Amino acid sequence: MSNLKKEVIKTEKAPKAIGPYSVGITTGQFVFTAGQAGIIPETGNIIEGGIEKETRQTLINIKSILEEAGSSLRLVVKTTVFLRDMTEFTRMNAVYTEFFPENPPARTTVQVAALPKNAAVEIEAIALVDQ
Repeated sequence: MSNLKKEVIKTEKAPKAIGPYSVGITTGQFVFTAGQAGIIPETGNIIEGGIEKETRQTLINIKSILEEAGSSLRLVVKTTVFLRDMTEFTRMNAVYTEFFPENPPARTTVQVAALPKNAAVEIEAIALVDQ
């Protein structure tokens, strides 16, 4: 057990945690991101403009965390998407496809009653660390 390690990922390029959690954790060959919303890192506010802009900002935030951890969107193996309204799935999915155009990761998408900061979408990711 002594060779098991957990490293907390911190970056100024993604929103700071708004609770008692880390935005990312690496362990072994994996990096796990906390759920990210369309929060603008510099302001801490949700980006305005609807589900497409929120999804884009969410994935930019995930990309920043992954890159800080030595990974990338190309190495994502699993995502979970939380939507406030499943009727926005097609619009979210159109933006999501821009970030994962080939060999997309496994994914689960669920509708939830509410998200922090009244976000329309939250996404978490698991990726390989580029070793």
